[in-house]
Amino acid sequence: MNAVRINSRLDIPLVELPFSFTRSPGPGGQNVNKLNTRAELRFDLEHSPSLSPTQRQRLLTALQSRLNRDGILIIHSSRFRTQERNKKDCIDKFTNLLETHLRPPPPKRRPTRPGRTAIQKRLDGKKKTAQKKNLRQRP
Repeated sequence: MNAVRINSRLDIPLVELPFSFTRSPGPGGQNVNKLNTRAELRFDLEHSPSLSPTQRQRLLTALQSRLNRDGILIIHSSRFRTQERNKKDCIDKFTNLLETHLRPPPPKRRPTRPGRTAIQKRLDGKKKTAQKKNLRQRP
């Protein structure tokens, strides 16, 4: 596995995804206190040669809140007790994130007018409500 497959058009080589490992936060006993199992993936979104300019622009606008000042996307994982599983979890999160934000936006809705039966149903409902309220009045 030399590259991470995002979709049919995009593969990102593992060379562009440096990992670092630190101690996991929170409770967990000796394993947490002694071992560096938390994985941290860094991806330089602004300078990645794998992305086309349109893909880069789409990702920069969509992931703006998740980037640091240098345009680097950082993903952490400390769900598992081993470095390998946390590293794989980071790659899965990264793949899902890019795949979702690289999808083209859905086509705009064409405005249409309501059909004749829909208009008639709406008017019939209004008449029924008016009759119901008229029946509540004193004679």
